[in-house]
Amino acid sequence: MQLDDPDWLERMYNNRARVPEHGEYFARWAADSAQVRNSQPCSIDVPYGSGVNEALDVFPAQGAGDRAPVLVFIHGGYWRSLDKHEHSFIAPAFTRRGMCVVMPNYALCPGTDAAPVTISHIALQMARALAWTWRNIARYGGDPSRITVAGHSAGGHLVAMLLAAHWKQFAPDLPKQVVRNALAISGLFELEPIRRTPSFQASLRISPEEVLRTSPALWPAPAAGPLYAVAGGLESEEFIRQNEAIAKAWGPRKVPVCELAPGLDHFSIVDALADPAHRLHELALELLERRD
Repeated sequence: MQLDDPDWLERMYNNRARVPEHGEYFARWAADSAQVRNSQPCSIDVPYGSGVNEALDVFPAQGAGDRAPVLVFIHGGYWRSLDKHEHSFIAPAFTRRGMCVVMPNYALCPGTDAAPVTISHIALQMARALAWTWRNIARYGGDPSRITVAGHSAGGHLVAMLLAAHWKQFAPDLPKQVVRNALAISGLFELEPIRRTPSFQASLRISPEEVLRTSPALWPAPAAGPLYAVAGGLESEEFIRQNEAIAKAWGPRKVPVCELAPGLDHFSIVDALADPAHRLHELALELLERRD
């Protein structure tokens, strides 16, 4: 790593610069997602807390009855952009297979002077969203004992944190293991390079202490698991290294899948999750259908 070279860091981590057509992805995702919300049963903007952006969308399984496996998908955007409403398009490929899909929102960095938002703040919001899911998803036909979390980019970082969470310390009514397993898609697991990347410093304001608190690759492997880690084969060397870093840190028993998706960049890999013919989608189903 060239942590003292700002230009190198920008080349490695500025995905919008690396993929000039990123705006086309965002526009298509938003349009397709609006169509999904208008065409299939769903509950939109259900509060999971009283804080900023503490709401989630629920897409019940189609024709599965009760006790459906639950996929909680956390969107990316470097903790500072995008929205759950732009990712509803992912849901139908799973709801048609008998899975319940939950998509939470979170406050975006940097927040305001009166209510600043940090990555630690967002991680706690996601813990609240998962606690709400465990307590309430049965009302939507989901099985609270079969929750898989998946996330893209910053969402991939957050799902690793959730897999390692100490749920009994978070709330005494929760089971020891709220999250059964996780899929990190182009995730970030060591935040020191992000702290040093110039274009993120003003919005994320990551301190050295925050790096230690929020870098899963610096933590012991969690008791829960497994975590599947997949990155696009066309992503930067650093995103590929980040994908490998969590597998190295937690070991092959906790990260039995650490792969690159050939031909995919940082944004096209999200489409692959929603494509029933793609291996990434199959890996998500594999986690959802696990019984252990």
